[in-house]
Amino acid sequence: MLPAAAVFHFPWEVNSGAVQEGESVRVFGRLVCYQPEQSRATLSAQHASKEHHVAVHTLFVEPFHSIIGAQYLVLGEIENTEGVGVMVRARVLNCVDGVNVALLQKAINEQRSFFGERECKQGDAALPAHATLIRVSQVS
Repeated sequence: MLPAAAVFHFPWEVNSGAVQEGESVRVFGRLVCYQPEQSRATLSAQHASKEHHVAVHTLFVEPFHSIIGAQYLVLGEIENTEGVGVMVRARVLNCVDGVNVALLQKAINEQRSFFGERECKQGDAALPAHATLIRVSQVS
């Protein structure tokens, strides 16, 4: 079975507990550490003058050519690991070095805004059929 469609989360959101265990996520960051013997990598991102780290379990994506200092995009599930805390179990790990991080963050925020607006519109459409009929008859 494939994991659910993943939503982009910023590294600081993953560490803050905003994402529940088992949830599928997409997260990005600069590779600062890779330990192949433990199948573990650490991504880092800057936000509000603070460095945020995300632990990534890399067993399912090995072997991969790690480039320390390069930007990576991870698709995986959140899991709580003893001794590490929140970790992303990577299903996909892509090097996206050269990506404009500020533009990526802006795109993620725009996507969230779009999906939020769409949910509001679908909330109106999700009214019971009789409620829709009442609206139409009141307009006539």
